[in-house]
Amino acid sequence: MSSTISNVDRTVLSQPVLGSRRFSNFFWAIIVSIGGIGFLLAGLSSYFQVNLLPIGNPTALIFMPQGIAMTFYGVAGTLLATYLWVAILLDIGGGYNKFDREAGDITIFRNGFPGKNRRIELVSKIADAQAVRVDIRDGLSPRRTLYVRIKGRREIPLTRVGEPISLAELETQGANLAQFLGVPLEGL
Repeated sequence: MSSTISNVDRTVLSQPVLGSRRFSNFFWAIIVSIGGIGFLLAGLSSYFQVNLLPIGNPTALIFMPQGIAMTFYGVAGTLLATYLWVAILLDIGGGYNKFDREAGDITIFRNGFPGKNRRIELVSKIADAQAVRVDIRDGLSPRRTLYVRIKGRREIPLTRVGEPISLAELETQGANLAQFLGVPLEGL
């Protein structure tokens, strides 16, 4: 998440938030697609006794139980790959944080899953902002998150999920945002 302040009069702070369209999701979607389709074709090859794969000879597999297991894993892998590609296509979790001093608004926008809550947009007044909080948890599953606390609402996360950012970058973003909003920085 990078911060950009408009050069005109420094009244707007906009932070894009990376969602599902990150390298690791593309990598795993490709790997799972290749594996799922490969297993599915191997299972179908053993059933129809026609080689559907360019490498290997899956027609030599006995359909019961090897071909059935391959088909099951192929269907499961293909369904998982489909889910990953749909999440990437819809950019689940992607959006932006916009802080506009001139309008006095804080806008947090995220893309969700299809349905009633496809577009999640939270709009609050800058005057209702109470603090910016930094949450740092190290260990097996590290978490480094930046939150803004708004009157009458729970803390709203501002950073992306999944890939923790460096401590220096998190501290810099938190300090810049707290200074921009005129609120204290907590958690350091």
